[in-house]
Amino acid sequence: MNNQEIRDAMNHSGIKQWQVAEAYGIHEGNFSRKLRHELSEDERMKILAIIQDLKDKR
Repeated sequence: MNNQEIRDAMNHSGIKQWQVAEAYGIHEGNFSRKLRHELSEDERMKILAIIQDLKDKR
């Protein structure tokens, strides 16, 4: 599955996809479609940082 690391990070942290999309600045549907294809390293790292930030704010 594409972007499995991102999906795993969301699942393990309890962060919902809509929360990551909101912090990333895009609609949840667009974020879901974005995850269908492998992301660039920069984009992947940015999303993982958002997940970590959301996790730290809990």
